Amino acid sequence: MTDTRRLLVPILGVLIVIAIALDLQNRPPETGIDFHTYEAAGLVGIQQGWTHLYDQGLVKLAQLQLVPVQRTQPFLSPPPVAWITAPFAALPYWLAFGAWTLLTLGVFALALAYSTTYGDWARLVAVGAALVPWWVLYAVGVGQVVPLVAAGMLIAWRLLRDRRDVLAGVALGLVLLKPNTAMFVPFVLLATGRLRTFVAWLGIGAVVVALSVVTLGSAGVSAYFGSLSHLPSGANALTLNGTFGLTGAVAAAVRVLIVVAAFATAFKMRSSPGLAIVLGALASLLTAPYLHGSDLCVFVAAGWIVWHERPAPVWRAMLAAMWLFATPAIFDTAIGPMLNRWAIAELVLFVAIVVWAWAGDRLEVIGGKAFTGSGDTGKHAPA
Repeated sequence: MTDTRRLLVPILGVLIVIAIALDLQNRPPETGIDFHTYEAAGLVGIQQGWTHLYDQGLVKLAQLQLVPVQRTQPFLSPPPVAWITAPFAALPYWLAFGAWTLLTLGVFALALAYSTTYGDWARLVAVGAALVPWWVLYAVGVGQVVPLVAAGMLIAWRLLRDRRDVLAGVALGLVLLKPNTAMFVPFVLLATGRLRTFVAWLGIGAVVVALSVVTLGSAGVSAYFGSLSHLPSGANALTLNGTFGLTGAVAAAVRVLIVVAAFATAFKMRSSPGLAIVLGALASLLTAPYLHGSDLCVFVAAGWIVWHERPAPVWRAMLAAMWLFATPAIFDTAIGPMLNRWAIAELVLFVAIVVWAWAGDRLEVIGGKAFTGSGDTGKHAPA
């Protein structure tokens, strides 16, 4: 490590600690609201039977029993979310919530550390930096399951680099906990020729669907899809409608265009599964019917992968700018972007990858290798 890097790492470490402290200071107004709902649904399954999992009246009663002063909300997550949170009901509620937050934050942080190519103190600083964007600790604070989805993407990326395709598909099984945030990832990987990864993920999905049907029964399955027909209000800020005002046929056409672009681009640069994961994740976020701020944990994972796969200055400058505006020191000020502006950041990163994949050679001629990092879209960039 050079003298400059030896000096830079501790300085960055101090700044990251300060930023995370600011994140912790700005606690969510409804701490644990999502875990509260998950555990309540799990209690309904344990006490009333899993066929009643989507009986929203019973879920509401269970929420009031757990924390009478906490606001209630419908349980709209897939059954596995209730399955994995049900065991926490053996603990007093606030102890259970603490254990859940340690689990979700710990798994996400370990996935970051496992997937990076950095070593020693640089690894620690990099992981700390990835935890700084306000939505990471916000997601943990409300007890969201999405940090586990983001962790699954990162673990799969590392396993694909190690040519452990089947295990990568198993890791992507975590996407099933909140499919709207990263559902296209396994399919886009299939476009790159990662058949074993896709089949492994499909096998996990088939098992989950089968268990869900068996445990819910026909009435429970109908109740689940009935609940999905009443999506929560106020969750469209990060969608095409909330950001760009697109609705109806226009929104549908844009969604199709984004998905087609993701698949076609992934096929073109099929030797780079990391960027394919990013394309699938961004396509999922950009086309989702509803999202919350905490779902941007998936955006963090996508940015993490791009940071490693595209080390050229222009890419890292773009990612650093996005990171800076996501820090609590900027986001909570008057110059901080509103929540619905982050879909624009997702779109910018998505378009940048697509343009680079299809016009990288021309861009290299115009701007030089420092601009593109590599004009060969068929080769994996060094990290």
